[in-house]
Amino acid sequence: MVFGFFKKKQQAKPAPDPIAAYDGLIEDLERQAAAIRRSAATLLSLRGELTRDVERGERKVADLEGRIAQAKQGLDARAERVLERDLREAGELLDTGKKALAAANEDSQLLIEAAEDLQARTGELRSERQTARARLSVGQAVSGALRERSEKIDKVLALDAARD
Repeated sequence: MVFGFFKKKQQAKPAPDPIAAYDGLIEDLERQAAAIRRSAATLLSLRGELTRDVERGERKVADLEGRIAQAKQGLDARAERVLERDLREAGELLDTGKKALAAANEDSQLLIEAAEDLQARTGELRSERQTARARLSVGQAVSGALRERSEKIDKVLALDAARD
């Protein structure tokens, strides 16, 4: 049986860098912000398309209403029925387009809020990181000074022991 006499001692893991934790979180928030910007660009393009579709639908509805009025004056019942069916279909498409545009506007508002939240959180983390970095530097300087002082005290104690 071997009792671990030949086993290598495990080296102590270095303490994790606290600033690296801040950097990682800030980097993650920046990736999320980039994804939100891509989504906003896509949504902006979609809103433009939907706006054009709604405008086109409104023009089509207005045109069909004018043509129905002409068909009524010309007493053409068959053309009037066809145009009214077309008007219903165009009205339904217009309503769908307006609903989709309203949903896109709501989504854009949510994206704006999310982007503002990420921006605020990133700013807070950056300032907190700076403060932590300063505190860490000061702490390391104090630790170094205390370590030197304890070494001097050890030397003085060793000298006192030697005198005794």
